[in-house]
Amino acid sequence: MENYICATCGVQHAATEGPPDGCPICQDERQYIGPVGQRWTTMAQLQQDYHNVIRPVEPNLTGIVTHPEFCIAQRALLVQTPHGNLLWDCISLIDDPTVAALQALGGVDVIALSHPHLAGSMVDWAHAFDATIYMHAADRQWAMRPDPSIEFWEGETLPLFGNGHDAPLTLINTGGHFEGSSVAHWAAGAGGRGALLTGDTIMVASDRRYVTFMYSYPNMIPLPPGAVRRIVAAVEPFSYDRIYGSWTPRVIHEGAREAVQRSAERYVAAITDPDPAL
Repeated sequence: MENYICATCGVQHAATEGPPDGCPICQDERQYIGPVGQRWTTMAQLQQDYHNVIRPVEPNLTGIVTHPEFCIAQRALLVQTPHGNLLWDCISLIDDPTVAALQALGGVDVIALSHPHLAGSMVDWAHAFDATIYMHAADRQWAMRPDPSIEFWEGETLPLFGNGHDAPLTLINTGGHFEGSSVAHWAAGAGGRGALLTGDTIMVASDRRYVTFMYSYPNMIPLPPGAVRRIVAAVEPFSYDRIYGSWTPRVIHEGAREAVQRSAERYVAAITDPDPAL
């Protein structure tokens, strides 16, 4: 039995005798099957062909990316706090050098996801560190490898390592891209000004002055105005000046709160205002 990994989205699946018939995540309209069809790989093959690069991003924040690029090529982020460490989003590859490097930083206590596309091999990661995975209950059907390490949280927010607004980290359910899509608020981030870790729930645009919101990025399906307003309202109570997306260049270093507001206004206007030429 093997826990096969989809070679398009990078998500690991429940153990089967042979490769599964298909990847439900890639068959969904928010993702895609590659032009050569469904392909699978294994952790052993990844460990042979790839390695992880681990680099500091800012104090108490470390990025982990796989080289050469694999699948969606996202970056996982390790947030260190005095009360425990969070791995935000996940990647497919885990190996002994990666485990040793992160253990030297205090290990991983909790793994949390922005959305199912960035789940990677989260169960293998959880087993390696004896960590708990928090996945929003609204996305339960997208847990491709069920495991006791997964806790499906409910509601609008989940404080980590503390209570209420005193928690160093808070998971915030925003909806949008997926019903369970979430971001993480890191109170001590950006030198104490606060930071959001967003995956592509709030996608940092290439100009790094704006963000955007989509139901499907690869298939270019927009979200309706109400969903965008809900996302903005969900993060409104939290103080933040920086946004980290799940790809290395996708960072708004300052003024992120204002960027989210003006981006939402621009987005809603673009899909609701009538074209004067029509």
